[in-house]
Amino acid sequence: MVIVVGLIVAFVLVLIFSDRKTRNCRWREDRTLDAGNGRAYRCMACGALTHTTDGKPPKDCKADDKAL
Repeated sequence: MVIVVGLIVAFVLVLIFSDRKTRNCRWREDRTLDAGNGRAYRCMACGALTHTTDGKPPKDCKADDKAL
């Protein structure tokens, strides 16, 4: 019974803390396209390409604009 309750709690926490904006995005760093101090990232799900200056993957989906 404790295991079932634990699984339910874990499932609810995942739903609460998951980021819906990038749920389907799988950002991978592409170092061949880095520019200056920015990092280039390509989404493996939709192929979108974007650059960030903080070195972290984008927080939102860029599927609408495939190349920046």
